[in-house]
Amino acid sequence: MKNLYESDFYAWTKEQAELLKNKTWEQIDLPNLIEEIESLGRQERQELRNRLGVLLGHLLKWQYQPSNRGNSWLSTIREQRTRTRLVLSDNPSLKPYISEAIEVAYRLAQDLAVRETEIDYDAFPSECPYTVEQILEETFLPD
Repeated sequence: MKNLYESDFYAWTKEQAELLKNKTWEQIDLPNLIEEIESLGRQERQELRNRLGVLLGHLLKWQYQPSNRGNSWLSTIREQRTRTRLVLSDNPSLKPYISEAIEVAYRLAQDLAVRETEIDYDAFPSECPYTVEQILEETFLPD
């Protein structure tokens, strides 16, 4: 079982699904199955942080580089808001984690904004200047 997990992950997943369907409990690769289920949860948290990072980065760009505002930035903001709301809708238990996710995502957002605008880090607030409500509000754009 372990060899299949290490040599052909896809085949291992198909086999584990079949064993679960057939309720063949004694043959299930329990340690690796537990690890993979936990990994799925971590991926959802990461997805939320990634979406928020891109969203916050574009909100910073919008606010701090108004001369470059355009439909591309606006569409990225809209898309990331939609994707963030979808992650939260599909995983309601992540809602209590959103403040922590914003903290992490804001550091990623600063990196994105600095890289894409060449504005210095110290020009941006050290903590996220937007509330959760503003971040998720469909029409909010910082001045």
